[in-house]
Amino acid sequence: MKQPNNLQVAVFLVLFAIGVSAAYSLYTATGEPASLVTGLAALLVALFAAAAIQVANQWEKAVVLHLGRYKGLFGPGVFTIVPLVETVAYWIDTRIITTSFTAEKTLTKDTVPVDVEAVLFWRVVDPERAALLVEDYRAAVSWAAQTALREVIGRSLLAEMLEGREKLDLELQRIIEERAEQWGIHVSSVDIRDVLIPAELQDAMSMQAQAERERQARVILGDSERQVAEKFEEAARTYQNNPTALHLRAMNMLYEGLKEKATLVIVPSTVLDTMTLGDTSGVIALSRTLGGQQQPAAGEGTTREKEKEKEAPKPAGEPAGGAL
Repeated sequence: MKQPNNLQVAVFLVLFAIGVSAAYSLYTATGEPASLVTGLAALLVALFAAAAIQVANQWEKAVVLHLGRYKGLFGPGVFTIVPLVETVAYWIDTRIITTSFTAEKTLTKDTVPVDVEAVLFWRVVDPERAALLVEDYRAAVSWAAQTALREVIGRSLLAEMLEGREKLDLELQRIIEERAEQWGIHVSSVDIRDVLIPAELQDAMSMQAQAERERQARVILGDSERQVAEKFEEAARTYQNNPTALHLRAMNMLYEGLKEKATLVIVPSTVLDTMTLGDTSGVIALSRTLGGQQQPAAGEGTTREKEKEKEAPKPAGEPAGGAL
Protein backbone atom coordinates (compact mmCIF):
# COMPACT_ATOMS: atom_id res chain seq x y z
CA MET A 1 0.00 0.00 0.00
CA LYS A 2 1.42 3.33 -1.03
CA GLN A 3 1.95 6.02 1.59
CA PRO A 4 -0.11 9.26 1.34
CA ASN A 5 1.56 11.88 -0.81
CA ASN A 6 2.17 15.50 0.12
CA LEU A 7 -0.66 16.74 -2.12
CA GLN A 8 -3.20 14.57 -0.33
CA VAL A 9 -2.03 15.82 3.04
CA ALA A 10 -2.20 19.44 1.90
CA VAL A 11 -5.73 19.06 0.48
CA PHE A 12 -6.92 17.34 3.64
CA LEU A 13 -5.49 20.03 5.92
CA VAL A 14 -6.88 22.90 3.84
CA LEU A 15 -10.39 21.47 3.57
CA PHE A 16 -10.49 20.42 7.19
CA ALA A 17 -9.30 23.84 8.32
CA ILE A 18 -11.99 25.51 6.25
CA GLY A 19 -14.65 23.22 7.71
CA VAL A 20 -13.47 23.79 11.28
CA SER A 21 -13.45 27.56 10.72
CA ALA A 22 -16.98 27.44 9.30
CA ALA A 23 -18.20 25.31 12.20
CA TYR A 24 -16.61 27.64 14.75
CA SER A 25 -18.10 30.71 13.08
CA LEU A 26 -21.53 29.08 13.08
CA TYR A 27 -21.21 28.14 16.73
CA THR A 28 -20.19 31.63 17.80
CA ALA A 29 -22.98 33.19 15.74
CA THR A 30 -25.88 30.91 16.76
CA GLY A 31 -24.60 28.96 19.74
CA GLU A 32 -26.37 25.84 18.50
CA PRO A 33 -24.87 22.35 18.45
CA ALA A 34 -25.37 22.19 14.66
CA SER A 35 -21.84 23.49 14.33
CA LEU A 36 -20.59 20.07 15.49
CA VAL A 37 -22.33 18.43 12.56
CA THR A 38 -20.70 20.97 10.26
CA GLY A 39 -17.26 20.07 11.62
CA LEU A 40 -17.86 16.34 11.09
CA ALA A 41 -19.08 17.01 7.56
CA ALA A 42 -15.95 19.04 6.85
CA LEU A 43 -13.80 16.18 8.11
CA LEU A 44 -15.53 13.68 5.81
CA VAL A 45 -15.26 15.99 2.83
CA ALA A 46 -11.55 16.51 3.49
CA LEU A 47 -10.93 12.78 3.74
CA PHE A 48 -12.96 12.12 0.59
CA ALA A 49 -11.13 14.78 -1.42
CA ALA A 50 -7.69 13.64 -0.21
CA ALA A 51 -8.46 10.01 -1.11
CA ALA A 52 -9.64 11.05 -4.57
CA ILE A 53 -6.34 12.72 -5.48
CA GLN A 54 -3.59 10.31 -6.43
CA VAL A 55 -0.03 10.99 -7.62
CA ALA A 56 2.07 8.48 -9.58
CA ASN A 57 5.82 8.91 -9.95
CA GLN A 58 7.51 9.04 -13.32
CA TRP A 59 8.43 5.33 -13.18
CA GLU A 60 5.06 4.13 -11.87
CA LYS A 61 1.81 2.97 -13.38
CA ALA A 62 -1.39 2.72 -11.33
CA VAL A 63 -3.84 -0.08 -12.05
CA VAL A 64 -7.34 1.23 -11.20
CA LEU A 65 -10.34 -1.03 -10.62
CA HIS A 66 -13.93 0.23 -10.75
CA LEU A 67 -16.05 -1.92 -8.45
CA GLY A 68 -13.64 -4.80 -9.01
CA ARG A 69 -13.44 -4.42 -12.78
CA TYR A 70 -10.38 -3.20 -14.60
CA LYS A 71 -10.73 0.47 -15.51
CA GLY A 72 -7.31 1.38 -16.86
CA LEU A 73 -3.76 2.50 -16.22
CA PHE A 74 -3.03 5.96 -14.82
CA GLY A 75 0.13 7.92 -14.34
CA PRO A 76 2.65 9.24 -14.18
CA GLY A 77 1.47 12.46 -12.57
CA VAL A 78 -1.76 13.49 -10.83
CA PHE A 79 -5.03 11.66 -11.43
CA THR A 80 -8.28 11.25 -9.55
CA ILE A 81 -10.45 8.32 -8.58
CA VAL A 82 -13.85 7.98 -6.96
CA PRO A 83 -13.28 6.82 -3.37
CA LEU A 84 -15.18 3.73 -2.19
CA VAL A 85 -16.04 2.95 -5.82
CA GLU A 86 -12.65 2.90 -7.45
CA THR A 87 -9.43 1.60 -5.99
CA VAL A 88 -5.79 1.50 -6.99
CA ALA A 89 -5.02 -2.23 -7.01
CA TYR A 90 -1.33 -2.06 -7.98
CA TRP A 91 1.46 0.45 -8.19
CA ILE A 92 3.73 -1.12 -10.80
CA ASP A 93 7.36 -0.06 -11.09
CA THR A 94 8.45 0.07 -14.74
CA ARG A 95 12.16 0.44 -13.98
CA ILE A 96 14.70 -2.38 -14.33
CA ILE A 97 14.52 -4.66 -11.31
CA THR A 98 17.29 -6.95 -10.06
CA THR A 99 16.46 -10.32 -8.55
CA SER A 100 19.08 -12.68 -7.12
CA PHE A 101 18.37 -16.40 -7.14
CA THR A 102 20.29 -19.56 -6.30
CA ALA A 103 20.31 -23.28 -6.96
CA GLU A 104 21.77 -25.37 -4.14
CA LYS A 105 23.11 -28.92 -4.36
CA THR A 106 22.03 -29.32 -7.96
CA LEU A 107 23.56 -32.16 -9.96
CA THR A 108 25.23 -31.37 -13.26
CA LYS A 109 25.15 -33.64 -16.28
CA ASP A 110 28.27 -35.42 -15.01
CA THR A 111 26.69 -35.86 -11.51
CA VAL A 112 28.63 -33.17 -9.66
CA PRO A 113 26.69 -31.28 -6.94
CA VAL A 114 27.13 -27.52 -7.32
CA ASP A 115 25.76 -24.34 -5.77
CA VAL A 116 25.12 -21.59 -8.30
CA GLU A 117 24.30 -17.94 -7.64
CA ALA A 118 22.90 -15.70 -10.37
CA VAL A 119 21.31 -12.28 -10.87
CA LEU A 120 18.33 -11.49 -13.10
CA PHE A 121 17.70 -8.07 -14.66
CA TRP A 122 14.11 -7.56 -15.80
CA ARG A 123 11.39 -4.93 -16.20
CA VAL A 124 7.63 -4.74 -16.66
CA VAL A 125 6.71 -3.69 -20.18
CA ASP A 126 2.98 -4.40 -19.97
CA PRO A 127 1.61 -3.41 -16.53
CA GLU A 128 -1.91 -4.53 -17.42
CA ARG A 129 -0.89 -8.13 -18.08
CA ALA A 130 1.47 -8.14 -15.08
CA ALA A 131 -1.40 -7.06 -12.82
CA LEU A 132 -4.22 -9.18 -14.25
CA LEU A 133 -2.58 -12.43 -15.39
CA VAL A 134 -0.44 -13.30 -12.37
CA GLU A 135 -1.08 -12.87 -8.67
CA ASP A 136 2.43 -11.72 -7.71
CA TYR A 137 4.61 -11.08 -10.74
CA ARG A 138 7.76 -10.54 -8.65
CA ALA A 139 7.49 -13.95 -6.98
CA ALA A 140 6.57 -15.54 -10.29
CA VAL A 141 9.69 -14.18 -11.95
CA SER A 142 11.87 -15.36 -9.06
CA TRP A 143 10.51 -18.90 -9.13
CA ALA A 144 10.74 -19.07 -12.92
CA ALA A 145 14.39 -18.04 -12.72
CA GLN A 146 15.20 -20.69 -10.10
CA THR A 147 13.57 -23.53 -12.03
CA ALA A 148 15.26 -22.43 -15.25
CA LEU A 149 18.64 -22.36 -13.49
CA ARG A 150 18.20 -25.91 -12.19
CA GLU A 151 17.16 -27.06 -15.64
CA VAL A 152 20.22 -25.54 -17.29
CA ILE A 153 22.57 -26.99 -14.65
CA GLY A 154 21.15 -30.48 -15.16
CA ARG A 155 21.85 -30.28 -18.90
CA SER A 156 25.40 -28.89 -18.60
CA LEU A 157 28.76 -30.39 -17.74
CA LEU A 158 30.84 -28.91 -14.93
CA ALA A 159 33.59 -27.85 -17.33
CA GLU A 160 31.03 -26.00 -19.47
CA MET A 161 29.73 -24.15 -16.43
CA LEU A 162 33.20 -23.07 -15.35
CA GLU A 163 34.49 -22.08 -18.79
CA GLY A 164 31.40 -21.05 -20.79
CA ARG A 165 29.33 -18.88 -18.47
CA GLU A 166 28.35 -16.53 -21.30
CA LYS A 167 26.64 -19.39 -23.10
CA LEU A 168 24.76 -20.39 -19.93
CA ASP A 169 23.70 -16.77 -19.35
CA LEU A 170 22.15 -16.59 -22.81
CA GLU A 171 20.43 -19.93 -22.34
CA LEU A 172 18.98 -18.85 -19.00
CA GLN A 173 17.79 -15.56 -20.46
CA ARG A 174 16.03 -17.37 -23.30
CA ILE A 175 14.21 -19.81 -21.00
CA ILE A 176 13.11 -17.17 -18.48
CA GLU A 177 12.04 -14.82 -21.27
CA GLU A 178 9.77 -17.49 -22.74
CA ARG A 179 8.06 -18.01 -19.40
CA ALA A 180 7.77 -14.38 -18.31
CA GLU A 181 6.80 -12.87 -21.65
CA GLN A 182 3.19 -13.89 -21.18
CA TRP A 183 3.12 -11.86 -17.95
CA GLY A 184 4.21 -8.66 -19.72
CA ILE A 185 7.79 -8.90 -18.43
CA HIS A 186 10.98 -8.47 -20.43
CA VAL A 187 14.24 -10.08 -19.26
CA SER A 188 17.20 -7.83 -20.01
CA SER A 189 20.02 -10.16 -18.98
CA VAL A 190 21.07 -12.95 -16.63
CA ASP A 191 24.52 -13.13 -15.02
CA ILE A 192 25.90 -16.14 -13.15
CA ARG A 193 27.86 -14.70 -10.24
CA ASP A 194 29.49 -17.78 -8.75
CA VAL A 195 29.70 -21.56 -9.09
CA LEU A 196 30.59 -23.36 -5.85
CA ILE A 197 31.85 -26.95 -6.01
CA PRO A 198 32.78 -29.38 -3.18
CA ALA A 199 36.18 -28.93 -1.53
CA GLU A 200 37.27 -32.47 -2.48
CA LEU A 201 36.60 -31.76 -6.12
CA GLN A 202 38.49 -28.47 -5.88
CA ASP A 203 41.58 -30.33 -4.67
CA ALA A 204 41.28 -32.87 -7.50
CA MET A 205 40.88 -30.12 -10.08
CA SER A 206 43.88 -28.30 -8.64
CA MET A 207 46.02 -31.44 -8.97
CA GLN A 208 44.77 -31.94 -12.51
CA ALA A 209 45.64 -28.35 -13.42
CA GLN A 210 49.10 -28.74 -11.90
CA ALA A 211 49.71 -31.94 -13.86
CA GLU A 212 48.55 -30.26 -17.04
CA ARG A 213 50.95 -27.36 -16.48
CA GLU A 214 53.83 -29.78 -15.88
CA ARG A 215 52.96 -31.61 -19.09
CA GLN A 216 52.95 -28.38 -21.03
CA ALA A 217 56.27 -27.37 -19.46
CA ARG A 218 57.86 -30.65 -20.53
CA VAL A 219 56.46 -30.35 -24.03
CA ILE A 220 57.84 -26.84 -24.30
CA LEU A 221 61.22 -28.00 -22.96
CA GLY A 222 61.36 -30.86 -25.47
CA ASP A 223 60.43 -28.55 -28.31
CA SER A 224 63.15 -26.13 -27.22
CA GLU A 225 65.72 -28.92 -27.19
CA ARG A 226 64.62 -29.98 -30.66
CA GLN A 227 65.04 -26.44 -31.94
CA VAL A 228 68.48 -26.18 -30.32
CA ALA A 229 69.49 -29.50 -31.92
CA GLU A 230 68.35 -28.24 -35.31
CA LYS A 231 70.43 -25.09 -34.87
CA PHE A 232 73.45 -27.19 -33.87
CA GLU A 233 72.94 -29.30 -36.97
CA GLU A 234 72.90 -26.19 -39.14
CA ALA A 235 76.05 -24.94 -37.43
CA ALA A 236 77.75 -28.30 -37.98
CA ARG A 237 76.97 -28.13 -41.70
CA THR A 238 78.47 -24.64 -41.74
CA TYR A 239 81.68 -25.75 -40.01
CA GLN A 240 81.95 -28.88 -42.17
CA ASN A 241 83.14 -26.98 -45.24
CA ASN A 242 84.84 -24.14 -43.38
CA PRO A 243 87.85 -25.30 -41.29
CA THR A 244 88.81 -21.73 -40.49
CA ALA A 245 85.46 -21.04 -38.83
CA LEU A 246 85.72 -24.29 -36.85
CA HIS A 247 89.24 -23.34 -35.74
CA LEU A 248 88.05 -19.91 -34.55
CA ARG A 249 85.14 -21.51 -32.73
CA ALA A 250 87.48 -23.92 -30.96
CA MET A 251 89.76 -21.08 -29.90
CA ASN A 252 86.73 -19.21 -28.56
CA MET A 253 85.71 -22.27 -26.54
CA LEU A 254 89.13 -22.42 -24.91
CA TYR A 255 89.06 -18.69 -24.23
CA GLU A 256 85.64 -18.88 -22.61
CA GLY A 257 86.81 -21.74 -20.42
CA LEU A 258 90.03 -20.07 -19.33
CA LYS A 259 88.76 -16.56 -18.66
CA GLU A 260 86.79 -17.76 -15.62
CA LYS A 261 90.10 -18.58 -13.83
CA ALA A 262 89.72 -22.25 -14.53
CA THR A 263 92.72 -24.47 -13.88
CA LEU A 264 91.39 -27.47 -15.84
CA VAL A 265 89.65 -27.39 -19.21
CA ILE A 266 88.20 -30.56 -20.73
CA VAL A 267 87.68 -30.34 -24.47
CA PRO A 268 87.09 -33.03 -27.13
CA SER A 269 90.20 -34.46 -28.77
CA THR A 270 88.85 -33.51 -32.19
CA VAL A 271 89.00 -29.89 -31.13
CA LEU A 272 92.70 -30.24 -30.34
CA ASP A 273 93.24 -31.88 -33.69
CA THR A 274 91.61 -29.00 -35.51
CA MET A 275 93.84 -26.55 -33.65
CA THR A 276 96.95 -28.80 -34.16
CA LEU A 277 97.33 -28.85 -30.41
CA GLY A 278 96.88 -32.60 -30.25
CA ASP A 279 99.61 -33.27 -32.84
CA THR A 280 102.04 -30.95 -31.09
CA SER A 281 101.49 -32.60 -27.73
CA GLY A 282 101.93 -36.02 -29.31
CA VAL A 283 105.21 -35.04 -30.96
CA ILE A 284 106.60 -33.66 -27.70
CA ALA A 285 105.60 -36.80 -25.79
CA LEU A 286 107.10 -39.05 -28.50
CA SER A 287 110.38 -37.13 -28.53
CA ARG A 288 110.66 -37.44 -24.79
CA THR A 289 110.06 -41.21 -24.96
CA LEU A 290 112.56 -41.74 -27.76
CA GLY A 291 115.18 -39.62 -26.01
CA GLY A 292 114.87 -41.75 -22.92
CA GLN A 293 115.40 -44.97 -24.94
CA GLN A 294 118.52 -43.65 -26.78
CA GLN A 295 120.37 -42.85 -23.49
CA PRO A 296 120.64 -46.16 -21.54
CA ALA A 297 121.87 -46.22 -18.01
CA ALA A 298 125.64 -46.68 -17.29
CA GLY A 299 126.86 -50.28 -17.52
CA GLU A 300 123.72 -51.45 -19.26
CA GLY A 301 125.54 -51.92 -22.64
CA THR A 302 128.48 -53.96 -21.17
CA THR A 303 126.16 -56.33 -19.42
CA ARG A 304 124.22 -57.04 -22.57
CA GLU A 305 127.43 -57.73 -24.56
CA LYS A 306 128.59 -60.25 -21.96
CA GLU A 307 125.27 -62.04 -22.10
CA LYS A 308 125.50 -62.27 -25.90
CA GLU A 309 129.01 -63.76 -25.69
CA LYS A 310 127.79 -66.43 -23.28
CA GLU A 311 124.91 -67.37 -25.50
CA ALA A 312 127.10 -67.58 -28.66
CA PRO A 313 127.99 -71.22 -29.79
CA LYS A 314 131.53 -72.43 -29.24
CA PRO A 315 133.71 -73.88 -32.06
CA ALA A 316 133.97 -77.68 -32.39
CA GLY A 317 136.84 -79.34 -30.55
CA GLU A 318 137.26 -76.50 -28.10
CA PRO A 319 137.30 -77.94 -24.61
CA ALA A 320 134.84 -76.73 -22.12
CA GLY A 321 136.11 -74.25 -19.59
CA GLY A 322 138.66 -72.57 -21.90
CA ALA A 323 142.06 -73.47 -23.45
CA LEU A 324 144.41 -75.85 -21.83
